[in-house]
Amino acid sequence: MTDDDANAPWLIVGLGNPGPEYAGNRHNVGFMVADLLAERIRGKFKRAQKAQAQVVEGRMGPPGPANRRVVLAKPMSYMNLSGGPVTALRDFYKVPTAHIVAVHDELDIDYGVLRLKIGGGDNGHNGLKSMTKSMGPEYHRLRFGIGRPPGRMQVADFVLKDFSSTERKELDHFVDRAADAVECLVTEGLERAQSAYNS
Repeated sequence: MTDDDANAPWLIVGLGNPGPEYAGNRHNVGFMVADLLAERIRGKFKRAQKAQAQVVEGRMGPPGPANRRVVLAKPMSYMNLSGGPVTALRDFYKVPTAHIVAVHDELDIDYGVLRLKIGGGDNGHNGLKSMTKSMGPEYHRLRFGIGRPPGRMQVADFVLKDFSSTERKELDHFVDRAADAVECLVTEGLERAQSAYNS
């Protein structure tokens, strides 16, 4: 990474589906984390000029060298078309791919467990599949565990259902921890964030 890249902004993308009917879905946990991060940097989402997305611009981290310029984004294109808006935002804000973080739900991890990594496959996640198709796989991911569907429930039905009442009791805590993990990644780097938050 060049010095220019090191000073470039970070693009933090919460993956989800737009519209009130999807707001509480497991598939929308990326939006929930993005909303909390926007609150923390005291910003309000507004329509992006150059992409089908809502964005907030601000700064993250303590004053000094660890303070980072960030763009928080929620694609408004539906999950399986996320790559287009993210690529448009990357180009508009001149963000290196290694400064992009996708926050998304993950079926293969227990509920509330977090995993941070860079690169890798999409594991059948349509939002990641679309992003990788548009710009390659070398972006960061914060995987937020939602667990597997119970019994014979189809995966598509499970991810498009709201969190259960039992899950909702801990949801705020887990979303808060996920937002902490993103802040740690952006201000202190992947290795530090992984050792603190990969459970």
